[in-house]
Amino acid sequence: MDGPPTGPRAPRPAPRGWTRYAAVGDSFTEGMSDPDPAAPGAYVGWADRLASLLAPHAEEEFSYANLAVRGRKLVDVAGPQLEAALELRPDLVSIVGGGNDLLRPRADVDALAVQLEEAVARVRASGADVLMATPTDPAGAPVISRTRGRVGVYIAHIWSIADRHGCFVLNQWALDFLKDWRMWAEDRIHMTPEGHRRVALAAYAALGHDPQDADWHVPLPPQAPAGTLETIRGNAQWVRAYGAPWVQRRLTGRSSGDDVTPKRPDLAPVRPSAPPTQGTRPIDP
Repeated sequence: MDGPPTGPRAPRPAPRGWTRYAAVGDSFTEGMSDPDPAAPGAYVGWADRLASLLAPHAEEEFSYANLAVRGRKLVDVAGPQLEAALELRPDLVSIVGGGNDLLRPRADVDALAVQLEEAVARVRASGADVLMATPTDPAGAPVISRTRGRVGVYIAHIWSIADRHGCFVLNQWALDFLKDWRMWAEDRIHMTPEGHRRVALAAYAALGHDPQDADWHVPLPPQAPAGTLETIRGNAQWVRAYGAPWVQRRLTGRSSGDDVTPKRPDLAPVRPSAPPTQGTRPIDP
């Protein structure tokens, strides 16, 4: 594929009662920092929560698979993960990847976009609908804020791909509540349960449904800013606990996802739920 195709925009499909949802991606879609109370060491996450929101709309039994694995780059998400997902014959696929690639200083954003578009085209050719997601705005984040320019270009590609292929898009850049550090875990990379809950509702809305929760997009009440000394100590603690280990893994060619397998590799039934609240686990084991 030499470059993006040109031509008229593809119409975005209308919401429908999907029955077979498969999610591929990295730690965001795996659900890291949203602990599963029923399975120590495992996570729930926005995709699990979204599946439970979509289940009541299905005209038959709704099933869901999650093949995402932390640390994975787009070559894996759009490659082996997507291959496995398509074998399940889903009618809805969420594909969210590229974030780990963008952290690399020499990331080729245009090449990533070509890879993503090829994956999206394969899903659309199968007859399934596609949900993509933009990255969040990294402004103000330690280290990651330096990727803001690359992230912006990648987001432009995501919207262009969505226009060409008729995809749904979860626009995380526009979610102001994610600019609040209380939505983020101590590692400042993964979301808290409340962050995942709200993103699931945002994805539900992006798919054309009414979250029926008037406050899901409203930022938390303001809090007193941290003092200078407290901020310095917090940043130093972050470097020791999370920044330095991340750099060490990059230098040694290791990943946080080494030896990690998908938490839900096959389609399995999902118990319907109302919009999930923090701490709920509507996914059946």
